[in-house]
Amino acid sequence: MKTIYNVFVISDSSGQTGTTIAKTAAAQFPEAHANISQYPFIQTKSILTGILKLAKENQAIIFHTLVDSELSDMVTQYAEENGLSSFDCIQTPIELISHRLHESSAAVPGLVHNLNAAYFKRIDAIEFTVANDDGRHPEKLKQADIVILGVSRTSKTPLSLYLANESYKVANVPVGPNIQLPDEIWQLNPKKIFGLTNSITKLQEIRTQRMKEYGIENDTRYSNAANIKAELDYAQRLYQKIGCLCINVADKSIEETASIITESLPKANPPMPPS
Repeated sequence: MKTIYNVFVISDSSGQTGTTIAKTAAAQFPEAHANISQYPFIQTKSILTGILKLAKENQAIIFHTLVDSELSDMVTQYAEENGLSSFDCIQTPIELISHRLHESSAAVPGLVHNLNAAYFKRIDAIEFTVANDDGRHPEKLKQADIVILGVSRTSKTPLSLYLANESYKVANVPVGPNIQLPDEIWQLNPKKIFGLTNSITKLQEIRTQRMKEYGIENDTRYSNAANIKAELDYAQRLYQKIGCLCINVADKSIEETASIITESLPKANPPMPPS
C-alpha cells in the first residue's frame, strides 16, 4: 500500500509554477502518493492564515509562490513554528535576478498565467468567498453556490476556502443564541445551505486552546461546556427549522466535509473543474 502525504501549493497567482515543482519532486517517489491541493490567488493575511491552519491540520508540505515577501515570510515562519516543511519557489529566484540587475522586482502577482474560463471562474469564486466570510454582506447570499452555517470554531472559513478552490462561491454565516440571523437565509433554497455542528468535548478543546493562544488560561463563557451545549442545541433546532443538511465535523477532515457538501448539492449547475 502506497504511503499518502499531503502537499499544499499556495500562490498569489494561478499556482501553476508551484504545482509543477511539487509534481516534479513527487514523481521521484513512485512508491508514495502525493495528495496535492492548490490554493491560488491568495493575497491577504486573513485568508492565508486560514489555509496555513488547514495545512497544519493535514501535516502538509507547503510549496509557495508568493511574490509579496511579507506573505512569503508569514508562510515560512508559520511552518517553522508548527513543525511543517515549506519551500519558497519564487523569492530566491527573484532575489538572484534582483542582485544581478541591481534593481528591485515589480512585486506584482500574476504577471505570468494561463487565462481561460476555469481560471476566471476560480478567481471569482475565491474573491466572492473571501468577501462573504463570517456573515459579511448578507445581501449577497443569494449569489452563493453554497451557504455554510455554524457556531464559532466549526471550521467554517477553512471549509469555505477549500470549496472556493473547487470553484464554488461560498458564503459562511455564524450562528448562536445571541447572533441575529440574516433574513436572507429564509429566502434561499435549503438544499444549498449546510449547517455544521461538533461534539461538546471537541469544541471545548478547540476553544480552550484558542483562549490559551490569547493568554487566557481560565474557563470562560466561550469555552464553558454548558454554554457550548446551549449553542449546539440552538444550532440543531435552527438547522431543522431551515430544513438544511446538518454535518457533524467532530471526526471529519475538511476534505470529507467538502465531499459531503458537493455530493449533496443540486446537480443543475456544477462548477467548472480547476485547470
